[in-house]
Amino acid sequence: MSDFRGGASSVRQRSTPRTILVADDNPMIRKVLGKIFEAEINYEICAEATNGEEAITLAKQCKPHLIILDLAMPGGKNGIDVARELKRTMPHVPIILFTLHADTAVTHILEQNSPIDLVVAKSDVGNIVKHVRSLLAG
Repeated sequence: MSDFRGGASSVRQRSTPRTILVADDNPMIRKVLGKIFEAEINYEICAEATNGEEAITLAKQCKPHLIILDLAMPGGKNGIDVARELKRTMPHVPIILFTLHADTAVTHILEQNSPIDLVVAKSDVGNIVKHVRSLLAG
C-alpha cells in the first residue's frame, strides 16, 4: 500500500536530508526531538547519544551537519566539554546547546571561549527547527 498523500500539488521534492546528532541522557527529550525532525522532510536524526563520550564517538561515525547537545550529561563530559572536542575535528559543524539551564549556560559560555553556536532552552523546543534552519542556512 502506498503512502501517497494528495495530488501533484502536494508532492514535495526530497533533497538529501541534513543530518543531526542528538545527545541527551533523557530518553523523552531524544524521542521528542526525533518526532520533531521526523516530520521535517529535509532533516533526519543520524544518531542519538546518551552521554558525552558516546556523542563524540557517534559524531565521528555519522559526520552530522549539526549537533544538539545537552549541557548536563553523565559520563564525565558535559555538553561544553563535548563541543570543545568536536570543534577540533569538525570546526564547521554548528552545535546547539539544548538545556534546561539556559540562563546558567549562557553566563558560563559568555565567560569562556566557547565552541557553542547557539544556546536553546528546552522550554523553547517548539522553535528548535527554526534554530536549526538558521544555523544550517548560514
